[in-house]
Formats: sequence, C-alpha cells, structure tokens
Amino acid sequence: MNNKQDLMDKVVSLCKRRGFIFQSSEIYGGIGGFWDYGPLGVELKRNVKEAWWRDMVTGHDDTTPPPGMPSAYAMVGLETTIIMHPQVWKASGHYDLFHDMLVDCRHCKARFRADQLQASQCPLKPSKHPGEHTTCDLTEPREFNLMFKTYVGALVDPESEAFLRPETAQGMFVNFKNVLATARVKLPFGIAQIGKSFRNEITPRYFTFRSREFEQMEIEFFCRPAESPQWYAYWRDRRFQWYVSLGLSSERLRLREHGREELSHYSCGTADIEYAFPFLPEGEFGELEGIAHRGDFDLRSHMEGKLVRQGDELVVELGPDGKPRHPGSGKDLTYFDEETQERLIPHVIEPSAGVDRSVLAFLCEAYAEDVVPDENGVPQPRVVLKLHPRLSPVKVAVFPLVKRDGMPEVAMDIYRELKRHWNAFYDEKGSIGRRYRRQDESGTPFCITVDSQTLKDGTVTVRDRDTTFQERVAAKELVAFLREKLGPL
Repeated sequence: MNNKQDLMDKVVSLCKRRGFIFQSSEIYGGIGGFWDYGPLGVELKRNVKEAWWRDMVTGHDDTTPPPGMPSAYAMVGLETTIIMHPQVWKASGHYDLFHDMLVDCRHCKARFRADQLQASQCPLKPSKHPGEHTTCDLTEPREFNLMFKTYVGALVDPESEAFLRPETAQGMFVNFKNVLATARVKLPFGIAQIGKSFRNEITPRYFTFRSREFEQMEIEFFCRPAESPQWYAYWRDRRFQWYVSLGLSSERLRLREHGREELSHYSCGTADIEYAFPFLPEGEFGELEGIAHRGDFDLRSHMEGKLVRQGDELVVELGPDGKPRHPGSGKDLTYFDEETQERLIPHVIEPSAGVDRSVLAFLCEAYAEDVVPDENGVPQPRVVLKLHPRLSPVKVAVFPLVKRDGMPEVAMDIYRELKRHWNAFYDEKGSIGRRYRRQDESGTPFCITVDSQTLKDGTVTVRDRDTTFQERVAAKELVAFLREKLGPL
C-alpha cells in the first residue's frame, strides 16, 4: 500500500471512529454515493459553511476590491427550493446537456463512466466476472443524464415530471428581479446560497469526494460587462486565499486556469481551485471549487430560451418549427441603471464550492501522527487533527482530574460557563491521557483540567492540542484567555 492510500484509509477510519462521517443506511448494507455526518462531522461541516457565509457575505466589506471598482458592494443571501419548474432546467441547458458518457461491461453487466476506464479494462475484481475475466468488452459510450427525476402531484405522467436540482445556481438567476426589487441593491452585487444538490453519478467514489447528494456554497456576482474581467480575477484570487487562511497548505493547493479547449460554450473564463487529495495518484489534483466567468448566458437563457453557440455568437436554439426549442420565461431580466439611464444584461462571476469536498480536504490536511509523552512521561504515538480553530467541531474540553474531592463539580461549573461562548465538551471517564487523546483525534484546540491545585488557588491546567504545552490559568480568566487564543470565529 502506498503512503497516500495509507493516509486516506486512516482518515476514513478516523471519520468512522470519532463520529465525523458514516455510510448512509449502513445497517442495511449502505447505499452508494450517500453519506451521513455524525456528531463531530455535522459541527465541522456547519463551521465550514458559517466561515464561508461570514467571510463571503456578512463580512465582505473587510475586503479590498479591484482597482477602480466600488468598495461598498452588496452581498445578500437566498434559499431556493430543491425542486423547481422543469422549464428552468430546459432553458438552462441541463435537460439536454447535463450528462456523462456511460458504458456497460458485457460480462459482469456493471456500468461505468466512459472517461474513467482504460479501453476495455473493467475495474471490478475477477470474481465478479464469468470465467474469471479481468479485461472485458465494453459497450459503445452513450449519454446518461445526471439529474434525478421525480413527479409532482398525484399523477405519474410526463406532465408531472420534475427534477431534483443538480446545482443551486439557477435558483439565484430566476430570482434576480426579486432580489433587485426587495434588497435595494445596485451593480455590482452578489447573491449567495448554501444548499443541497443531487447528481445521479454513474460511479460515485473517493469517499465523500464524488457523491450523489452533496452540498454547495455558491455566489452569483452580477457586474457590468466592461468590469467583469477585473471581478473575475478578484473572485478567483480571493477564493484561493480563503482556503489558505483556514489551513490548507499552499503546496497541496493550486489555482488552475482552464485552457480554451476546456471552457464551456458560454464561458469567458474558468479557473479551478484544486487540492492534492491523498486518494489521487502523485501529482494529480481534485477540484474543490470552480470560479467561472459566465458572461450574460444565464440571465439571457431564462429570458429568451436555451442558448447554443453559432460561430462567435450565442443564439437561441430553434426547433424544426422555427420556434425556440426550450423557451425562456419571456420575463425582463435586464438591469436598469437610474444614474446613467442605461439598460443592460449583467455579466456573472460564479464561485461555486463543494461543502463536502472542502470538509474532506480540511480533514486530510489536518490529519497528523506524532509521538508525545503521556502523563507518566512515557513517549506514546498519537493521532491528532490540527484543524483551524474556526473549523474545529469542539473548541474546548473540560476534565476533572479524578471523580472525587469536589473536582467534578468545579469542572462542571467551568464547562457550563465556557459553553455559553463556544461548543464545549465535558468528560470525566478514563485516564487523563486517554481523554487528551480522544480530543486530539477530534481536533479540539484546548483541554482544561481541574486538579487539586485548582481547589487551592483557583487555577486550571490548559493544554494546547498541537504543541501539548500546558500552562496554569486562573479559572475566572479562562474566557478572555481562550478568546485571544481561538481568535474570531
């Protein structure tokens, strides 16, 4: 087993052991591509989303815009439905174009994405194949739409067909005018949304990296066409720095601009923020987030109908009858500038991040093994999650050294006080060394121990997760001490 795969196996094991991530429906054998977040995992995931919302939406005025661009631009939030009008996905192009190429193995009947297989190589174990085949004949690739289909209402017929959304973006585009009318925003401004999306992946894999149900953090940033190149560069660089600020190593993180051959037919430019996940071969990276300059494609599509490229132009796709094949809403989604009396279709910059992939990257980056002395001074190996304090599921744990002499009562009072400020944890079971190790594996930055000296002078032992350094702090000063150490959340 190579070192990278060994690391990935350890991360997956830790996620199960400490309650970060479980296989969905595990007692029934599980269901591929679906994952449940346990008590620690749900806190980590929530912290990632809250850090994003704080930094990108409510705290955006702390940033520096591109030269010559307004500094006081608005960022507002939205929450849209998972099921939308079917015409949304037809006008956007998802109904026709949102697919992967599918192949079948003629021997074992299993199905795979065509771009994930070598010529005729089936990745299943030989025992899955009649006659112990290790290579097989594959069918010709064919299109497979990735949207989950469902039905709305009592009748199951074509008129009631609907789809679970494959992305959160379209809900922001179709609400463009509603936001303009109610939020009193003007160009440039952004709409942000965090929410679930669903894609019927042919072969979900790599733990939570490629799932069928996942969560996105997306921004649609609307700006003037002439200013869009500067805003594209701004959001591309700002989003990269966000991951670095929360602890992802710049050596394992990269910003890759797409070549012209990779761009979507409507894209004016796209860059991916990628991370060197340990499940990937050496030198390969997996996408964390895409930042796309989408031009006016989306608003125009929902006004006029599905757009296709003809030469250098985007035009409405027509059917055999000469009418739009998938018409838009026919509504006016333009922007009118009252100061300049100009009417225009804004350009859009879209930073689109995967919550689950971000969580996985932070876990992989934080996982470490070292050797530290136990309470008796004997060196012991340990596993530690060196998560950024903003992301740590539990910020501080409180222990009584022993369950007697009034120590549990004092420790419980401290725990209750700290819990008013942060997510705290109380534990009085097992040796103090075992309790430290449990919190190290959970990513808890600080542990506080109440001991006999506490009963004499009111001080406690504060232990740092990363260095294991211990110092005495007055119990009444703990909130101020931890606030300085943990920083803004």
